[in-house]
Amino acid sequence: MSKGAVLRLTALSLLWGSVFLWIKISGYAFSPVEMVFVRLVLGAAVLLTIGAAKGQKLPRDKKVLGHMAVAAFLGNAVPWLLFAEGERTGSSNIAGIVSGTGPVWTLGAAVLLGSEKRLGAARVWGMLIGLLGVVLVAAPWSDGTHASTGSIVCFVLGAVSFGSSFAYVGRFLAGRGIPVFMLAGGQLAIAALMTLVAVPFIGLEPVEWRTDSVIALIILGIVCTGFAVLLNTIIITKDGAAAAATVIYLMTVVSVVLGAVFLDEPLGWTVLLGTAAVLAATALLRRKPAPAPAPAPAADPAPAAPVGTAPAPAAGAQ
Repeated sequence: MSKGAVLRLTALSLLWGSVFLWIKISGYAFSPVEMVFVRLVLGAAVLLTIGAAKGQKLPRDKKVLGHMAVAAFLGNAVPWLLFAEGERTGSSNIAGIVSGTGPVWTLGAAVLLGSEKRLGAARVWGMLIGLLGVVLVAAPWSDGTHASTGSIVCFVLGAVSFGSSFAYVGRFLAGRGIPVFMLAGGQLAIAALMTLVAVPFIGLEPVEWRTDSVIALIILGIVCTGFAVLLNTIIITKDGAAAAATVIYLMTVVSVVLGAVFLDEPLGWTVLLGTAAVLAATALLRRKPAPAPAPAPAADPAPAAPVGTAPAPAAGAQ
């Protein structure tokens, strides 16, 4: 891997791994729905501006826009609200670890949507180990843990929703030729509209203007949401999708380290083992199942067809 690729992967891992730190700090002053709305608006503004500068245009097909709305609901509005709500009573490092189980839920949703036909033993083990990691970081047997039951529920449901959105995008939006920045930016803009509708009902609270929270929210929206997507696109283009996938491993570790260093969040043995389990699960889930074995040839060859007779078509051929 080139030095440039290493630098790009390191930068993206720091950006996405720090998301949970910025959510925690933003939450000191803003309610979850206020925070998410501003984050979505800032991220959408960055991506749509970049797309427009590249000459890209938003799709106008109603069916495509409908799929983008579902993706925005599953991938942005719901999970971001749940993670922000969960971090009110849970630590940022636990949020980052549980978020790392996203590939478990992505694969499960892909199976339900029919995008994945075969799992393979490695992926089944990956899903089980990923769930074990969630149990370890939740540590339900321990009193006074680093996360409340409510926060763990929010984190898990957020990871399920976020992971499912990738499977949904892969099934209904990928391969349609939608410009990448308009797809991502449009999705964020739709999610912002959804969140705006929800603000008066579930989160309009007096804002306590704190400098650290305002700065954290600006970084969260512009840098960790907008420019991080741009950097991820560059990595996929220059270094390949496999390289981009390694960010999942690194961002989980970054979130744990940042929470411990800057927020003094605990690093008990269950947190460390849970982190290791999530990383192992992610590695296993990336393995493609072995192709199905070819059918064995018949013991006795069939007699040759008479001259002038067309051979029978193979099973399933049309």
